[in-house]
Amino acid sequence: MKLKKKYIPFLFSVGIVFGIVLGSFLNFGSSSDTAFFGSNKKKEKLNKLIDYIDYEYVDTVDTDSIVDVTVNGILDHLDPHSTYIPPEELKEIEENMKGDFVGIGVRFYPYKDSITVIQAIVDGPSDKVGIRGGDRIIAADNIPLFGQAMSDDSLSKILKGRVNTFVDLKIKRQGESELLSFRVKRDIVPISSVVASYMLTDQLGYIKINRFAETTYDEFMTALKALKREGATQLALDLRDNPGGYVSSAEAIADEFLKKNKLILFTKNKTGKINETYSKRGGIFEDGEVFILINENSASASEIVAGALQDNDKGLIVGRRSFGKGLVQREMSLGDGSAVRLTIARYYTPTGRSIQKPYELGNKDYFEDYLERYENGELRSADSIKVADSLKFKTPLGKIVYGGGGIIPDVFVPKNIDYEIEHLNYLLRSGYMRMFIFEQLEKDRSYYNALSLEEFQNDIVISDTIVEDFISYAQLRGINLRAKKYREVYKNYLKATMAKQLFGDNAFEQMVNQDDAIIRKIISLSAD
Repeated sequence: MKLKKKYIPFLFSVGIVFGIVLGSFLNFGSSSDTAFFGSNKKKEKLNKLIDYIDYEYVDTVDTDSIVDVTVNGILDHLDPHSTYIPPEELKEIEENMKGDFVGIGVRFYPYKDSITVIQAIVDGPSDKVGIRGGDRIIAADNIPLFGQAMSDDSLSKILKGRVNTFVDLKIKRQGESELLSFRVKRDIVPISSVVASYMLTDQLGYIKINRFAETTYDEFMTALKALKREGATQLALDLRDNPGGYVSSAEAIADEFLKKNKLILFTKNKTGKINETYSKRGGIFEDGEVFILINENSASASEIVAGALQDNDKGLIVGRRSFGKGLVQREMSLGDGSAVRLTIARYYTPTGRSIQKPYELGNKDYFEDYLERYENGELRSADSIKVADSLKFKTPLGKIVYGGGGIIPDVFVPKNIDYEIEHLNYLLRSGYMRMFIFEQLEKDRSYYNALSLEEFQNDIVISDTIVEDFISYAQLRGINLRAKKYREVYKNYLKATMAKQLFGDNAFEQMVNQDDAIIRKIISLSAD
């Protein structure tokens, strides 16, 4: 089945909804499970109803599921970011935002009838004992892992465990006639949120952050100090497609660009109580030139960083209007392993802007705002961005900024909404291209695994034949592609995906950014 042009906005809106909902889970690291609520008739009514169903209803009913439905129904009447988190999801979310987990340190695919290692995380437990990309994990502690359907959850229970415990793996490696045995010592494995850091030019460094986790500030500082040692006096901070996370991490990063005692943001709750956050110290890049990259998927904590710098006349915001989430959540335990993240305040940028977009028309309309932007031309032209004079604010140096829904960039860069490019971007982040490249690597795994990054960049060429093979691969899965006009773009994306599987995210981002319009604009601005 061919994916028609009209479906492309839908595909991207689905991705936006997923990312922003995830980001909305993750705003404030503090939780509240100590609040005491006295008895009242409204709660008693709900309790009685659940008891009646539990004990008197004619059929057996899972009342836990009823409670979940009730909780979700209540939250649906509040705002789009007050969210219920079931027990099975809470642990994974917390682990992801903590910035590390205990395990063996591999990225893997369930491939054909076995668990196949895509990449051993550099300096992780598996990397240290010699496990490589392409290895099949046949068994763990004598538990067979091949020839059966294994869910991610069940596999995680086998491979994860306590720090300093061991798991014995049986590995099938291409070119080896016998199974290999590895004893892997479980350890803390980082989940990086700074996914790329390198020099774009002799003076311009680049850092990409994909979410704001507990470890993000430390990761950011490590990357920034390394770039300064390489000569960076300018920085491109890429927050595109970053759905947010912990506000404290965003505040700490903004602090590094601002002089001491500059307002970063303030929050206001229902009683009108205001909490202000100021920069606490001289930042290590307060004298450097900074460019903040945002797009329609940059939300929450990303918007805090962009708004703080824009309102303090620090650097340039480049890209497209951000998502528009200015609500603060706090996590509150519900006592059974589940939690609710409830909106408790609104946040405002230093000039007093609320960048929360309207949500009175309901969640569906709220999350499909991307489609409206697509259709009204905002993604192609800055002139199509709707602003209200009543929400006009002025920075200390006199620059006009607007509230009412997202951060409007200082320098607008249109989105390429060409059907083929949109489709390619979708495929780049989907599983189709990853699986195709994995199978290409499997044709000569020992050769590819022996390459250095420099050798890979210089020696590996994506041929026209590989492009045609990928098009055929996609067609067998119901996706029709055209490659005449964009053959070189296909080649770059395929090679970037290969680099990611062999060398990680940093190599991937460097290659994808070579043809990125916003990156090209940043380089041009930095040279002026």
